[in-house]
Amino acid sequence: MTDWYRETLHAHIAQELAIDRVVYRQRTEHQDLVIFDNGTYGRVLALDGVAQTTTRDEFIYHEMLVHVPLVAHGSPKRVLIIGGGDGGTLRRALEHPIERAVMVELDRTVVDLSVEYMPELSAGAFDDPRTELLIADGCRFVKETAETFDAIIIDSTDPVGPGAVLFTAEFFADCKRLLNPGGVFVNQGGVPWVQSQELATFFPRLKALYADASVFSAAVPLYIGGIMTFGFATDDPGLRRQPVETLAARYRALGLKTGYYSPAMHAAAFALPPFVESLIAGAA
Repeated sequence: MTDWYRETLHAHIAQELAIDRVVYRQRTEHQDLVIFDNGTYGRVLALDGVAQTTTRDEFIYHEMLVHVPLVAHGSPKRVLIIGGGDGGTLRRALEHPIERAVMVELDRTVVDLSVEYMPELSAGAFDDPRTELLIADGCRFVKETAETFDAIIIDSTDPVGPGAVLFTAEFFADCKRLLNPGGVFVNQGGVPWVQSQELATFFPRLKALYADASVFSAAVPLYIGGIMTFGFATDDPGLRRQPVETLAARYRALGLKTGYYSPAMHAAAFALPPFVESLIAGAA
């Protein structure tokens, strides 16, 4: 008989993933962690009852979370990542010619077990000399540090449990203080069809801080309910409106090898369905 991992994030729907083999399970200092194998998704990492990432489809989420802001910026040198303990976001950031990547992750166990059991996600990124990994509270870090960055990427869990504080107005304001002129802030915004309140709540907080705040999307199979959104905020409105030809020239110069991100997908990702536009306009 097949065992199933039941995801319980949403109140009225559930997702179940077949567990071919439990690779590792423990209660860390901060959350319940399980890694298991699944015939469709490969190896799955789940935290507190919610599947976070898989070896099969992680490239979609990580490529869009990272390449959209960094290609849009054009010449980022210093990048801050909050969360992202599996290392996938860090790996993609280091595909750019940045000088420094600071990653602040709350749970050391997530980093260690991801490296041990899902090494393809980070692919050696934690050993890159440009990386500084800090096991610390991301909210406290952005409040106390004097260091500034060209891009800030929030690779968080959903706004429940340890991840809830990463969607507050206070946290967003602290991040804004750390951005260099022309810098860009990006965070994961949930799946609006089933998490409309998440997007409708956090987006006005970004809009109040930046000259240009918007949302882009990607279709990530693991995250049920349709397209997933990402918040995008900057004081340089030109970053979001660059022609595909400019994005394509940067993409070629970087020599990126991607499975989902492309210059055309980058530009198209900012075209939103009307129901999502309504959410961010405050009409829903």
